[in-house]
Amino acid sequence: MIQATNLNKSFGTLKAVNQVNLNIKEGEIFGLLGPNGAGKSTTINLISSLLKADSGSISLNGIDLNTHPILAKNSIGIVPQEISLYDNFSAYDNLLFFGKLYKVDKTTLKQRIDEILILIGLENRKNDLIKTYSGGMKRRINIAAALLHKPKILLMDEPTVGVDPQSRNRIFEVVETLNKQGLTIIYTTHYMEEVERLCNRIAIMDTGKIIAQGTLKELQEQSKTTEKVALTFSAISKEQFVAFKKAFAFEIQQIENTLSINCNINKDLSTILAYCTTNNIEVNDIKVLKANLEAIFLDLTNKQLRD
Repeated sequence: MIQATNLNKSFGTLKAVNQVNLNIKEGEIFGLLGPNGAGKSTTINLISSLLKADSGSISLNGIDLNTHPILAKNSIGIVPQEISLYDNFSAYDNLLFFGKLYKVDKTTLKQRIDEILILIGLENRKNDLIKTYSGGMKRRINIAAALLHKPKILLMDEPTVGVDPQSRNRIFEVVETLNKQGLTIIYTTHYMEEVERLCNRIAIMDTGKIIAQGTLKELQEQSKTTEKVALTFSAISKEQFVAFKKAFAFEIQQIENTLSINCNINKDLSTILAYCTTNNIEVNDIKVLKANLEAIFLDLTNKQLRD
């Protein structure tokens, strides 16, 4: 559905996109995850043709973007990072305006607007001016504008930045509904929990490069990140800690009376607890620390995601 090959884009001496390769399948929600400045928005702008690549090729729905740009762009809807609406128009009039730009015929357009306003939960506010809307409501109208011509591909560039929790959750529901209807979606964000909830596959970007990509499970395998168990004891002496480390060949970190242990939870936890019981080490609390995207990103890049 979306094929990007050896994409490069520089701004002066800054290499914003560096040899990026993507192969996104029809019907996927594909996440581009990375910190601010990683190259996510530039990549989206290249795919949407808002920017022209210095080198490399892009194919959308089997159509080469360089050879047939207008035909290729007909397949996509774009939800930009910045709000792109007219404040002194109503939501309905904004959508009429953008629908005409997409050359949707009048009868079809009015029907589409009604359908999409219901989808995003703003049908009762359609005649209110955009300047009276909250940030989250504006974001939802921004999404609506990208759907008027029934695109096959939706590019969403950080669509939840600065929105309230209610609108954020509604945006998630809209994305999931659209995907169930067959829409292919590229979703960029620096919020890991969004990618974990929404995306089938993920590409981690940093400094213009794709560091790793795949399903969450595949990324876990690439990073070698494992689950950890955190055991908190009533007390553990230096001698008990040394004996504990000798008893097990695990990577163990100690913070006061808590041990963070890299181990196979299903296989090893019962053995660890049996050892504690036998050696009169009282366990007060057990927490399983999942190998989530934050841990994977930290392992792959040696930096915090929001640095």
